Amino acid sequence: MSTAKKDVKRVTTHVLASMKAQNQKISMLTAYDYSMAKIIDEAGIDIILVGDSASNVMAGHETTLPITLDQMIYHASSVIRAVKRCLVVVDLPFGSYQGNSKVALDSAIRIMKESGAHAVKLEGGEEVSESIKRIISAGVPVMGHLGLTPQSIYKFGTYTVRAKEEMEAQKLKEDALLLQKIGCFGLVMEKIPATLAGVVTASLEIPTIGIGAGADVDGQVLVSHDLLGITKDFHPRFLRRYAELHDVIGSAVEHYINDVKNGDFPSAKEQY
Repeated sequence: MSTAKKDVKRVTTHVLASMKAQNQKISMLTAYDYSMAKIIDEAGIDIILVGDSASNVMAGHETTLPITLDQMIYHASSVIRAVKRCLVVVDLPFGSYQGNSKVALDSAIRIMKESGAHAVKLEGGEEVSESIKRIISAGVPVMGHLGLTPQSIYKFGTYTVRAKEEMEAQKLKEDALLLQKIGCFGLVMEKIPATLAGVVTASLEIPTIGIGAGADVDGQVLVSHDLLGITKDFHPRFLRRYAELHDVIGSAVEHYINDVKNGDFPSAKEQY
């Protein structure tokens, strides 16, 4: 059981800052619906990310790009209704903030007002800084996201590790400091060298959350469907499966089908 679960009634951005200052690791998982969010929140998670990964694991798209702002608001609203304790952060989807800070602000306000979420997350550094500034100026907390940025997959052409070369690593360091300076309360770093992630974490006062970024960050995030083994075809080095629910669910459904076919369900006790 985490210290945050025992001592904190509601996780806020202030609580996360205190956790970093006290060297307490931060736990973060994705959720997209009421039932899963309720389980995860009651287990003591610190942050739920309503990720645009819903595009992949909930809707079956190849990338995160197709999911819309309306769909993200729907998922976030479902999660918020389940949560009593953790901080809920919602991804701004592709096309809802890039290139136009007014559109970015409108998108963030819609998420906050229509879903009741606690914060938003954006991918990118200096190139989206004006959007981040404008959102924060309206009182909306923002989490940054550097390294592998899945919304830019067609620009990079691959999901390989980012910032291995010195020039890209230096830009990531500068972007991290910039995001802190303009007011981001935290930063996700995805699929970058562990040494670089540790250097960036040590340079920042705001907490860092890693996914494929090693152990020297302030916290970790995984996609719940991956952690639980609901997805089967995704095997990155950073993923640890804590269950194999794909097999458990499939077996249960097969058992149910057999019981129905054989007339074993419902039994006399399962009738009115």
